[in-house]
Amino acid sequence: MTPGAQVAAAIDILAAIDPGERPADDVAADYFRRRRYIGAKDRAHIAGHVYIVLRHRQALDWWARRHPVDIGPRSRLLAALVLAEGWRPEVITACCDGHRFRPAPLNEAEDRLVRGLATRTLRHPEMPRAVANDLPDWLEPYLERVFGRGLEREVAALNASALIDLRANLLKADRETARRALAAEGITAEPTPWSPVGLRLTERVPLGGLIAFKEGLVEVQDEGSQITALLADARPGMRVVDFCAGAGGKTLALAAGMANRGKLVACDVSARRLERAVRRLRRAGVSNAERRVLTSERDKWVKRHAGGFDRVLVDAPCLGTGTWRRNPGEKWRVTPEDLADLIVRQQQILRSAARLVRPGGRLVYATCSVLHEEDEAQAEAFLAAEPEFSVVPAACAWNETIGGPSPGGDRYLRLTPARHGTDGFFVAIFERQPCPTAS
Repeated sequence: MTPGAQVAAAIDILAAIDPGERPADDVAADYFRRRRYIGAKDRAHIAGHVYIVLRHRQALDWWARRHPVDIGPRSRLLAALVLAEGWRPEVITACCDGHRFRPAPLNEAEDRLVRGLATRTLRHPEMPRAVANDLPDWLEPYLERVFGRGLEREVAALNASALIDLRANLLKADRETARRALAAEGITAEPTPWSPVGLRLTERVPLGGLIAFKEGLVEVQDEGSQITALLADARPGMRVVDFCAGAGGKTLALAAGMANRGKLVACDVSARRLERAVRRLRRAGVSNAERRVLTSERDKWVKRHAGGFDRVLVDAPCLGTGTWRRNPGEKWRVTPEDLADLIVRQQQILRSAARLVRPGGRLVYATCSVLHEEDEAQAEAFLAAEPEFSVVPAACAWNETIGGPSPGGDRYLRLTPARHGTDGFFVAIFERQPCPTAS
């Protein structure tokens, strides 16, 4: 494809994303699925244009408002080409000539826009703080509460792109064996600094064609997510529930920790999401997991199995602020109403899942959020409502499972891209009081 055709494709994808009805990843995947003639390199260029706009939409719109131009997918991408990708105005004009799948020629306002931005940078001293940090206005005070003076550094890391993390599947290979298998295919991977089973790729590669991936030696999983599963401390022979399993990423990690011994139940309210886990479980060689579709967090299955599990992991639905490196479009889809609804739902899910924990067993609450309201506040609210449970300090759990000092807090674990190089994650671990022993 020509550069102009790549730009046109990016504008089409951004226009489909703009209504906010579907995640950006899903929209882009559908676009490329319907156009299989687009090669891997072209897809990478197109996706690069799209994600630059999604990461910096606030700043791009701020600049567009300073020029008499309609604000939308096309003007945002034109501004991004100049401000974020360094394209010269004459190159943009040449790419937008309306020929052979290229965008229509620039109108007068668009031409003034790209020429007016040619001597500018993406950031400007007059930008409000939310704009300069590419945040939705309403989220700024929430992030200010968490990060304070470190907000700029933390949000810059959230707005950057993420490298690909893999987890060595201990059912088939240890980390060094997996690393060597990748190296044999020409893929360089380095051990992750915190997870003892993690590998980080030094560049983006299509994983689907790799033998190491096809044979289940590695799975794609952010290092923070790996750590969450490790802190659950699911051991061989235990009875374990992954309560909000989704497509099974943490289920796979739990199964590896259990060495395929014991009982592992992957629960979710979405049959479609659980169905996506089937191929992954099979590829990884998992044999001790079963899937359970729930009608809600208060499904009758929960009551029937109350007190029956050693470990229950609740990777709760959340606003996803910790995953902006990988899903930058999500920050423009969420609303204050979404957060309010999630706060209620998270507590309902956590308290219902707690019924499954046996005396002496553990409940792990995790989010991929960096917001206090979804993290520490939820943990403290749960403890106030459920006196049978007490906190297992994250520092103690880290030392027991991974070894060494916790890098992200003593009482609870908080990981961020700026401090730890992971997605943003929060983990709280609770233990149910053991039954009193007879005297």
